[in-house]
Amino acid sequence: MPGMQRSSRVVVVSALGYFVDVLDLFLFNAVRQSSLRDLGVSLADSLPWGMRLLNVQMAGVLVGAFVWGILGDRLGRLRALYGSILLYSLGTLANGLVDSVEAYAVCRFVAGFGLAGELGSAIALVCETLPQEKRGLGTTLVAGFGLCGGMCAAVLAEFLSWRACYFVGGAAGLALLLLRTSIPESALFLSALRRATKKGSLRLLFSTSSRRGRFAKLLLVGLPVWFVAGLVIAFSPELATALGTPSILAARSVFFSYLGVALGDVLCGVLSQRLRSRRAAMLLFLVLLLGLFLALLQLDRPGPRAFYAMCFALGISTGYWAVLVTTAAESFGTNLRATVATTIPNLVRGATIPLTFLYQHLFPTLGIGSALRLLGVSVCVLAVGALWQLPETYHAELDYLDEEPHSTDG
Repeated sequence: MPGMQRSSRVVVVSALGYFVDVLDLFLFNAVRQSSLRDLGVSLADSLPWGMRLLNVQMAGVLVGAFVWGILGDRLGRLRALYGSILLYSLGTLANGLVDSVEAYAVCRFVAGFGLAGELGSAIALVCETLPQEKRGLGTTLVAGFGLCGGMCAAVLAEFLSWRACYFVGGAAGLALLLLRTSIPESALFLSALRRATKKGSLRLLFSTSSRRGRFAKLLLVGLPVWFVAGLVIAFSPELATALGTPSILAARSVFFSYLGVALGDVLCGVLSQRLRSRRAAMLLFLVLLLGLFLALLQLDRPGPRAFYAMCFALGISTGYWAVLVTTAAESFGTNLRATVATTIPNLVRGATIPLTFLYQHLFPTLGIGSALRLLGVSVCVLAVGALWQLPETYHAELDYLDEEPHSTDG
């Protein structure tokens, strides 16, 4: 009974943590237009400045991914969580005080750096705490509830000023830090800590062709999720205008999308448990994502209801995110698990940078719809190909270490 209560507490607090993570991450998407307008950016410059700030935030996420992942394997899942929560809370609070786009960019970088440490360490902790037959459901609950933070960001943007939204997000992070002190460290990590092996080593992670290949394929599988979130939804007003519907609000697109994502994460997680296969569940959702995305681009002057309904449906199709991060955690040993579970989702998030760069260079000549179609089909094809080659991890045992390769290893 005490063990069950401890496991439940880890899941609940991790879910709350991811909720605040997503809330703070997506506040910028929800308040982008109002905050930039208030800082003196013209409507014509809103899209390019929005992309610059989004890329700065994602640059912080990329740097933080490696820092927090390595610390999670070397110092512990909880210590990495404490540091990341404190940093992104302070960074988010500072966003509400900026008076220039340059200061805004600095604060988005700091917040992104801190946010990078939340999900991976939490998923590693949940996977290592729950028994094999329940860990998929545990991570599904974490992600399903956590992704409701995106909806909360949209609701806050509807009723509060953009500065007040950032103050609420930062304060929620500091409150979460107090809750984190009530959960124990992973027993598997403590066991690995006593053993003489390298922990959180990037050289070890990429020392064999097998580990390099698994890492790269996991990244490719995640690309469509953040193509949808970082381009289609974040810049939905511009896409809607190109489709003939100029009255779409980014905050509402975020709300309906993340309502779908939360539902989709639960559905995909339950499906993976029923099928006893992470790969099969993700493949079904990827096919659904591609079909819905292409259907969205075919709409002609859709009404706001139809457009928001498509945002909701696309959100559902990206709901394989939790299963992907669970698969990443299950694919590597305890001494590399936090590094992988942290870097994979954040490198996928950081892929927004090259995707927005390509988008900015494609849409002046191809148009918004054709540029998105080219990028969207490309990332989906790459994801399906990578997923096809990944090993199944549903039955994987997690109590093992990734060791140095022998001279005959790849």
